[in-house]
Amino acid sequence: MVSEKLKLHGFNNLTKSLSFNIYDICYTKTAEQRQAYIEYIDEVYNAERLTQILTQVSEIIGANILNIARQDYEPQGASVTILVAEQEVVEKDRINGRPTPGPLPDSVVAHLDKSHITVHTYPESHPERGIATFRADIDVSTCGVISPLKALNFLIHSFDSDIVTIDYRVRGFTRDIAGQKHFIDHEINSIQNFMSEDTKRRYHMIDVNVYQEHIFHTKMLLKELNLDNYIFGEQSADSLSEEEKAMIRRELRREMSEIFYGRNLEPGQDIGISL
Repeated sequence: MVSEKLKLHGFNNLTKSLSFNIYDICYTKTAEQRQAYIEYIDEVYNAERLTQILTQVSEIIGANILNIARQDYEPQGASVTILVAEQEVVEKDRINGRPTPGPLPDSVVAHLDKSHITVHTYPESHPERGIATFRADIDVSTCGVISPLKALNFLIHSFDSDIVTIDYRVRGFTRDIAGQKHFIDHEINSIQNFMSEDTKRRYHMIDVNVYQEHIFHTKMLLKELNLDNYIFGEQSADSLSEEEKAMIRRELRREMSEIFYGRNLEPGQDIGISL
């Protein structure tokens, strides 16, 4: 690994890319409820709201906003792209050469060139099983010493994140003053190194890492699920029969299992996610 005090020849050309897929799962009993859920998500996570979230991300990682492009789509979905430029890194934001995990939403205290932050949303629903799924794809790509990893906890907590898949990769190289190439400028063996203890407690996690290629992958599944949080509309879980609640849990478990493990299940098949 490279020393924190590494003296570079010119600009730090390393590109650090952090990509999220964030999923929110919901049960909607009727076609009308499914449509209402999609409309609700489209309103809550419209382009204006997403711009606010990404602006806070730029503040957290310490970058200057150069340009914002945003768009709401018909019939649903939105996109935002922000170009950003590096700010000076404050030493208190690094511990032993590693960027600190970054804040949660209620402790956020905005800033990228040659860098960008993007988000795209994908609300959708199953036509028969009553399941509605909202996906947000977020990419934070930076050059220089600023780190997208500082935005991890804020982004996870900014959405109703039932399932999160995260990819982090360092590309390219930078040179020190002696001309030696450096292909990474910080210590990392897992994305989990940069998560808060609060985040770690809330999720089951699986890592797939290719250390020699500086590629890191983490999948997260929310541990504790309150059925009331997954029934869209005015109805509560207490108003349902035990049979209905068991059916809803089964459908939620199936949807989450298929997303988390990346494959479709056969009817009746269960791969062990309990609610």
